[in-house]
Amino acid sequence: MKSKFLSACACHCLSVVLALNLLNSAMAAENEATKASSDGNGNVVIGPDYKIDPDLTDKKNPKGKSFEFSLKLADSKIFRGDDSTLDPKKAVRESRKIFVYIPAAYKDGTKAPLLVTLDGPSRLNLVRNALDNLTISKDPNRKLPAFIAIAVENGGNDGKGSQRGLEYDTMSDRFARFINDEVLPAVLNNQEIRAAYPKLAFTEDPWGKAAMGCSSGGAAALTMGWFRPDLFRRLITYSGTFVDQQDDDAPEEAKYPLGAWDYHSGLKLIENSEKKPLRIFTHVAENDNRANDAEATYHNWVMANERTAAALKAKGYDYRYVFSKASRHCDGRVFDHTLADTLVWMWRDYEPK
Repeated sequence: MKSKFLSACACHCLSVVLALNLLNSAMAAENEATKASSDGNGNVVIGPDYKIDPDLTDKKNPKGKSFEFSLKLADSKIFRGDDSTLDPKKAVRESRKIFVYIPAAYKDGTKAPLLVTLDGPSRLNLVRNALDNLTISKDPNRKLPAFIAIAVENGGNDGKGSQRGLEYDTMSDRFARFINDEVLPAVLNNQEIRAAYPKLAFTEDPWGKAAMGCSSGGAAALTMGWFRPDLFRRLITYSGTFVDQQDDDAPEEAKYPLGAWDYHSGLKLIENSEKKPLRIFTHVAENDNRANDAEATYHNWVMANERTAAALKAKGYDYRYVFSKASRHCDGRVFDHTLADTLVWMWRDYEPK
């Protein structure tokens, strides 16, 4: 009788231990899920009311230095403005402007992280304020590294057959190489910048290099990282043109017949490719371009961005997707409302190397 009692007690104790282990595992999983959620990953809906984030306004904090110079297209080895796919009716710029902002928190001689923004100067005013305010933040969860912002003007015009379209909508590493091999060295070698920061240096760590754009600029930001994750890994896309806007005469059509539509549909590149070391922010507006178009047009921005976000989620990417109600393509109110949060999310856990 006694041995049966002890055996029953042992079984009961074992059951309790197993139950406690299961409970602890469940609690650990729940805590991990809460942690992931607090990191800001996943899908977010905002609107219909918008207001500017105070961190994107001038709070009279110490200012950095702004610079501007130009690069002649004819001097480029990558985008000379004479590509055979260009439509002669669409004007090409003779030169493109480059805007640079170096925040007050940057220490000359350190290897700076970078944010390259497209269609410069674009939202550089908001980025400047975010840097001024958040590089000196005392809140470790609301802080930015002292990255250098470089806003690059496009080559001119828009859509198929344009220089801008060639640069932004082409599915290749060409634009990433242009930024890395021509724009960044031009910044480092600019005499005015070098006079102010004689020891200026950029990080070689791809996790220290971000790209941001809207519309085709957003597609270009994703493409920079997709084709060259060895160069750029933090990618911000607003109202991304993940549609079939690659030039019909582009040689890349043979491999990517639907252009950026192939990221999420057609070839389903995100789904069918090995996961890449990227952090990706995407956004689309409720009333974005051609929101009511049929799938067969390959030009519905809302459909394209929702599918892109779904593919990123399914593949396990470090991603954040914002859907903005009562808003339109590249809506300035959405930038005012979200950009500070986007930058903080994009740069969280960055450690200089």
